[in-house]
Amino acid sequence: MSPLRYPKLSGYRLVQKVGGGSFSSVFQAVHIEDHRVAACKVVTISKSTTAAERKTLDKEMRVHAALKHRNVLEFINAVIVEPDGKSPYFPAFYMLLEFAAGGDLFDKIAPDVGINEDLAHFYFKQLLDGLSYIHSEGVCHRDLKPENLLLDSVGTLKVSDFGLCSVYKLKESGRTRMLTERCGSLPYVAPELNSSDPYDAEPIDAWGIGVILFAMIAGNTPWDEPTRRSYEYSRYLNGEIFQDAPWNRIGKSVLSLITSLLTVDPKRRITLADAFQHPWVFRQSQIASQSPAELAEQLTQALRENGDLALVDPEMAPSGHTSISSKIDGDGDQIMQSAPQFSQFTQSILLFSQTQSGARYTPQLTRFYARIPPAMLLPAVEEALRGLGVKCRRPNETGTLDDGKIGTRITGHDGRKQGFLGSVEIEEYERAGSDGSPGSFCVLKRDAGEPVAWRRLWREMVQAPQVEPHVHRRRRDAGEGDMQT
Repeated sequence: MSPLRYPKLSGYRLVQKVGGGSFSSVFQAVHIEDHRVAACKVVTISKSTTAAERKTLDKEMRVHAALKHRNVLEFINAVIVEPDGKSPYFPAFYMLLEFAAGGDLFDKIAPDVGINEDLAHFYFKQLLDGLSYIHSEGVCHRDLKPENLLLDSVGTLKVSDFGLCSVYKLKESGRTRMLTERCGSLPYVAPELNSSDPYDAEPIDAWGIGVILFAMIAGNTPWDEPTRRSYEYSRYLNGEIFQDAPWNRIGKSVLSLITSLLTVDPKRRITLADAFQHPWVFRQSQIASQSPAELAEQLTQALRENGDLALVDPEMAPSGHTSISSKIDGDGDQIMQSAPQFSQFTQSILLFSQTQSGARYTPQLTRFYARIPPAMLLPAVEEALRGLGVKCRRPNETGTLDDGKIGTRITGHDGRKQGFLGSVEIEEYERAGSDGSPGSFCVLKRDAGEPVAWRRLWREMVQAPQVEPHVHRRRRDAGEGDMQT
């Protein structure tokens, strides 16, 4: 019997896994003839998949397919392969989506630093535009959080993942209904969901974007959950938290908007229509006229200043290669080179990395190069991660992966008690001008979890004593001129 494979969808072939979680995977898909790139979300189904689970997936596809807006990730097509044993393909729900080549917005935000107000205004206004459209279609998102905010190839924000959405309003009549299901991520969920009472739909999304706005500016969420169990939330209720950092460094105008969105009583919480009229939102954008390259420079400014990007791109060139575009590997990256995804924005934001075979699209900025070979680096990384309370599990004794790399799966909880899931992938890398001894290229890939917390984990890992001595970095960041060797 032939092994199962992935189907083609509307001419697109799945070429590379770029993300996913416990129940789904996300692949980069390429249309060879048209030189186009898309994403494909694959949710595995089996004979044990319940009717309720299938209904949720059906709803996600039906609702997302109907939403068409520049700030909503485009739904292209979908295919369902049933687990009946008759098909040569893996049984799953396949959802073909717009490829957000710019990756996660919050992957570019420095933990506990955030971004400047002008940049926060630029992206918050787009989030407000997208969410207002979603509500106008009678849909409540119910899972607004950083990992569901993506960027396209020119840096435009896209709202994604409608797996927890609900239709609460009939467009024709405007008639609305109360919702009852408890869902969402605790740091972003509205306090009225702590009760068993039905709740209004729109105010919970308003609360969610209030937390997101705070996280943009502060580089962290305001609390781990909106209950008295949270020390920060209790201080917020008492009005004492405004004396604390980072609240006391937030500008007066944007702070008034944040607190209006984070009004505990949903009846008194500011609406999206009112938010549009708030002076901080209503003002003219200082960013909108900038080029994609200038936008990328601003977005990653804090990561440059704290040295993170000096590790991501320490001006490495592999043996036999001279530039990022000198050679593209065969798994769809030649398509990327000629596609819109290979843009000023994605290049400026360093989403292409040097590998031994040439340049590769790498949407994660949680990566680094090391002077020791993969077989030595992997145990060092695992020891560092375990020291940070992270669980590591290799696929086999040596950690060998299907594509010749080595690595390990990792799971744990961040400082806000939220779970994360991902992997470490390491491949051999010999940089130009070296003595010929192999080094490593290592990527920390997040499948699920909060992007800023993931960046914090990556930074703590590369600074750990087991890893730091082996990391390549630029000498000029230490005032020594060229890159260290």
